[in-house]
Amino acid sequence: MAEIIQERIEDRIPELEQLERVGLFSRAEIKAIIKKASDLEYKIQRRALFKEDFINYIQYEINLLELIQRRRTRIKYSFKKDEIEHSIVHRIQGVFRRASAKWKDDVQLWLSYVVFCKKWATKAQLSKVFSAMLAIHSNKPALWIMAAKWEMEDRLSSESARQLFLRALRFHPECPKLYQEYFRMELMHAEKLRKEKQEFEKADMDMGSFDHSEEILNGELARIIYKNSISKIKGAEFHVSLLSIAQLFDFAKDLQKEIYDDLQAMHTDDPLTWDYVARRELEIQSQPGDEQPLTKQARAAEVGRREERCCAVYEEAVKTLPTEGMWKCYINFCLERFSKKTSSEFLRGKRLERTMISFRKAHELKLLSESQYKQWIELLLPRDFFTEALEVAEAGIELFKDSVTMWQMKLQVLIASKSPDIAMFVEEAFVHLKPQVCLPLWISWAEWSEGAQSHEDTEAIYKKAILAITGTSSVTLKDKYLDWAYRIGGNKKARTVFKSLQENRPFSVDFFRKMIQFEKEQESCKMANLREYYERALREFGSVDSDLWMDYIKEELNHPLGRPENCGQIYWRAMKMLQGESAELFVAKHAMHQAGH
Repeated sequence: MAEIIQERIEDRIPELEQLERVGLFSRAEIKAIIKKASDLEYKIQRRALFKEDFINYIQYEINLLELIQRRRTRIKYSFKKDEIEHSIVHRIQGVFRRASAKWKDDVQLWLSYVVFCKKWATKAQLSKVFSAMLAIHSNKPALWIMAAKWEMEDRLSSESARQLFLRALRFHPECPKLYQEYFRMELMHAEKLRKEKQEFEKADMDMGSFDHSEEILNGELARIIYKNSISKIKGAEFHVSLLSIAQLFDFAKDLQKEIYDDLQAMHTDDPLTWDYVARRELEIQSQPGDEQPLTKQARAAEVGRREERCCAVYEEAVKTLPTEGMWKCYINFCLERFSKKTSSEFLRGKRLERTMISFRKAHELKLLSESQYKQWIELLLPRDFFTEALEVAEAGIELFKDSVTMWQMKLQVLIASKSPDIAMFVEEAFVHLKPQVCLPLWISWAEWSEGAQSHEDTEAIYKKAILAITGTSSVTLKDKYLDWAYRIGGNKKARTVFKSLQENRPFSVDFFRKMIQFEKEQESCKMANLREYYERALREFGSVDSDLWMDYIKEELNHPLGRPENCGQIYWRAMKMLQGESAELFVAKHAMHQAGH
């Protein structure tokens, strides 16, 4: 092995001599490079091989390449690249080849090889890398697409890209993404040919070598792909995706019309088809050929007319296809348009009215989902439509009795309308719902009580909640209870709450950090209390949280009543409790702190 390493180091000598001769590196730096290279070579030549060693080797060589580039720029020297950079690039490729042969299944390693070749190697070399990678990872469509895009965009070889797509489709005959990208590629190819033809005609050159038919120029190959793909992949979503790609190319109007007509003919029972057809009306001017309206009122009126046409299509859709999915598309469109900013009060009012009507109609047909009832209430509440919001919330609860979201939405309506029945309603909700899902209700009730009821009533709610909610769900509740206690009664009240909860696991780290912060905000900050909080926190999180140990040490060092002599003991306790990476992180932070950082 030593002989192999020596031979590989000797192979470097010509390039290293050149680096020193032209002034890019000093003799001391060359010696350092040889020493580092020897270490790296040893690791990749030994019997037991590790991927990390190969990656470190490659990264070191790439860093060296980039350093050479920067120094070339600085001293304005651009010669001897064959003897220097090309030699390093060739060596890195050799290491990549060994690594990718050893760890064939590591896609990330192959992708790193590709990225390196794109920057440093020739196109022919990268083509070979793609071939080797696809021979092993033929089951990954994304890699086929990457290779085909590179052939098309970097090598400017449409034929190679086409062959790659055809090979990929033999492995993945029902992959939508492959068909989409192949379809896009053929349209790009047709567009490129059309531009070439225009350049020939503009320059009045001989068109003899340009033997592409009008069909090819009009995207016939893309049309064939479209026809093949829809025979294998069903569904309006895929159909719409191809239409969206075709619309990026102005010359493909006939193809766009064909896809659009097929969409309407083949997928009339899919809400996505109607949604697409309706939204298309937004792009069509009411009076084609007219100039763009100049006044704000005229623009608002034009937008209003387009939206009316969209809604007319949606109205026809929900009659033809009265399903929850279709109503969802309609309502989402209305909400999107309503959320658009406009200075026209008329347009804003029209959008609100249209949205309300769509919600009411879908509700009458019992075709609203739980999330849509929530959206409806959220639309009504800011406008103080409390009566209707309450009716909607009650209807939602009737349909979705087990949904904590619907109960919480009704609670929000009662709070916003200042109802006297809030406590009674919450108690009713707890009867119908499982305790572990009720956390949002308890929090909303407690937050309302903070502003509307006495401290005693609010505390009673928190105490009931702590008893009702157990497990990890209770962590948030305890943190909120502690925050509230500090707001209304300062550190004394917070400490009382802390003591009442200190054995009521589980906790969050923040629960203890809050108490530490509250204590530190006091004029007479007691070190004994801080120690108690740190000790209790470390009892829960001492095996995973290195920051807690470091903060405890700093507290003993910096507090006027701290005991620096305790720091050594705290350090050794930390080393016993912390595991794995947490222990390493703690040692690093402690060393940095001792060094004054």
